[in-house]
Amino acid sequence: MKFLVAQNLKEALNARKDHPTYKILAGGTDLCVLMNAGVIKPEGLISIWGLDGLKEITEEGDSISIGALATHTQVAENENVIKYFSSLSQACKSVGARQIQNRGTIGGNVMNASPAGDTLPVLLAYDAEIEVSNTEGSRLIPFTAFYTGYRQTALKDDEMVTHIKIKKPEANEKAAFIKIGTRKAQAISKVMACFRMGLDGDVIKSFAAAYGSVAAVPVRVTALEEFLIGKQLNETIIQEAIQITKDNLHPIDDIRSTAEYRKHVCGVMVKRFLAS
Repeated sequence: MKFLVAQNLKEALNARKDHPTYKILAGGTDLCVLMNAGVIKPEGLISIWGLDGLKEITEEGDSISIGALATHTQVAENENVIKYFSSLSQACKSVGARQIQNRGTIGGNVMNASPAGDTLPVLLAYDAEIEVSNTEGSRLIPFTAFYTGYRQTALKDDEMVTHIKIKKPEANEKAAFIKIGTRKAQAISKVMACFRMGLDGDVIKSFAAAYGSVAAVPVRVTALEEFLIGKQLNETIIQEAIQITKDNLHPIDDIRSTAEYRKHVCGVMVKRFLAS
């Protein structure tokens, strides 16, 4: 196996262009596991771990830009992330154990494209944009269009993820990340969700609901979002919201859980958020 170590972004992008079949190695918390298990046998690796410029989290006007190599620990503990996107901080704290959080990167979580990636429903709920780059420049891909199928992305062969950009929420917005697993720590999600709700007094003026680990890609429940806008919360509205959620999600059966259980839990999660 060939092993290339990029000293800067230009070297990384040139290597990506010259060796499109090589795998990008960041923290390695997913890639190395797959290699050790014999699931994948890449022809070569391009290590980008040393690119410090992709580890920064910066404020850019009305947005926050997160470098693809920012670790889960860095994201979870960043003051701007905590201030504007507490649900993303919560999601990063739920990824594996502390050692994994210290090494695994948010860009790797996105690129691994697992339906059980903890940060994915948060990024979907916040309408994040993924900046991808090649030797010719950069472009932004809406998170809603980033996944084209199970473990498939919209990246071209010579591109790599460089930043994740998220617009700051409006004032008076509530948000939460909720994860259901077989235990309270170090668990792969059975179901997870991120909810956002903007309020005008006691009237819902905006709502977003994104679920992960229920389909081949993270999904938004647009029917629920449209139903809740303009409503005042009460028990009747919450019960209708539960039913709409269950009617519009068609979860998968897999080794971690059944479709029936996932559908039930999805309703419980939206109830828990709205009731709180």
